Amino acid sequence: MSTPVSPSSLSWPTGAPVLPIAQVRPVLERLESLARTNPRDLTWIPGLAQEDGEISADPPPVLEQIADEFGGIAVHGRRDLDLLIDERGDIGPYTMLGEATNYYPLYEGSDVAVVLTLDEDGTPGAVYGIGEDLALRLAALDLPSYLQRYADALEAAVTGIDARLRELYDEDAQEDEELRADVGEQLLDAQLYAAILGMGEEDDTDVVPLRSLSGDPGSSAEHAPACAVAVADLRGAAPGAMVDVMDADLPGDPLEQQLVWRDGGLLVYVVSE
Repeated sequence: MSTPVSPSSLSWPTGAPVLPIAQVRPVLERLESLARTNPRDLTWIPGLAQEDGEISADPPPVLEQIADEFGGIAVHGRRDLDLLIDERGDIGPYTMLGEATNYYPLYEGSDVAVVLTLDEDGTPGAVYGIGEDLALRLAALDLPSYLQRYADALEAAVTGIDARLRELYDEDAQEDEELRADVGEQLLDAQLYAAILGMGEEDDTDVVPLRSLSGDPGSSAEHAPACAVAVADLRGAAPGAMVDVMDADLPGDPLEQQLVWRDGGLLVYVVSE
């Protein structure tokens, strides 16, 4: 279990421009259509502007326009894509992520998470899946790309539920909501989460190493935050690339180090406090 963190206590950086809703309007309309046409499986979560009553969620300022209109998607009653996190943790998949204002969770499972990275000024960057092994897997280069990837996976999953139920069970299974939820979860795992949370085959995974910054004259060293000891450079890496932060050959206890992002979340620094 994670230690609760009150979102209302977060002091978000405000130097970044707000991400325009126009950039994600088409994919949000697609997600809304999926929820509307598959009400048995999906629920559209309204944004802050549509919610009645007090909302405890505190998304970063850069997501203001999006979060006003779109809160997320629930799959069989479970919040799956969530832009209105009302309680955050600091252990489990978040153990090495440092300050809560350095990232924003989009999905949280059992000891796994999908997070949006935030640069020091609050600019949103890459999206990473974090598996039980604490490895980072590049899910998308930015939030709009992740929303598109999520919509593709969600559509494939929900449109395949009935056929999968017929394949596995008899006709009575069509009316069993628990079976339907289990099959939907399995299909969404196969379409999305297996790849970005390390639950699938990884023979072809592009592993990006953490390199020591000692004596490194490259551009990644120029961007380095204070006390950084190593960097993984994912600039130019394709989605699916992995950084195995726990298995890096670095001095000290990995659990006493933290990750910091630069350059749109594609420079991943290990900082030793």
